[in-house]
Amino acid sequence: MGADAKPADRPRVAMIDYGSGNLRSVEKALQHAGADVVSCDSPARLAECAAVVLPGVGSFGDCARCLDERGLTEPLRVWLAADRPYLGICLGYQILFESSEESPGVKGLGYWPGKVVRFGNVPGLKVPHMGWNDLRWRSPDVLYAGLPEPAYVFFVHSFYPVPEDEKLVTASCTHGVEFAASCGRGKVRGVQFHPEKSQATGLRMLENFVRELRGGN
Repeated sequence: MGADAKPADRPRVAMIDYGSGNLRSVEKALQHAGADVVSCDSPARLAECAAVVLPGVGSFGDCARCLDERGLTEPLRVWLAADRPYLGICLGYQILFESSEESPGVKGLGYWPGKVVRFGNVPGLKVPHMGWNDLRWRSPDVLYAGLPEPAYVFFVHSFYPVPEDEKLVTASCTHGVEFAASCGRGKVRGVQFHPEKSQATGLRMLENFVRELRGGN
């Protein structure tokens, strides 16, 4: 870690770059929330960081392939198994599960049992689910500290995870069906929405995430 790093004040966060995703807006939001963000496209940089953030747009299969090509799949599995801080956003949330209907035969990180499915063909239901929608709390999570219920956040997705363990679900949302808008266990969290696009509500979530890295100070 460089001499200019101040981990006590600004925890160093590895933002996984797998060649896709809205990285710049996530980076700016995390910096505003108080993190020192470093782009990470190889395993070597993980060791110098206090947390991992994996944002994502694109397909489940492309994400899994790019992580493999960069040698990041196994290091991320080790990171998750050690219950080290991780925040997956959109596709970075979905990749925590075992598989996705979007990319049959492709394995995710498999940290949580379950699969990712597509919204069904329901008359009048718009897919992708795009725009603002409300969150309903399912179980306590420090990510949501200080936020009202419902909290409104921004979504852009056609697929959503179905965890085998319902106890993982920390917030739900309804778009035709009720789905797991976020999951969490220990220090590992994933959200289907985009905090970086969710204005003050999303920024508060990222501030809560960074505050936890500082030890809650």
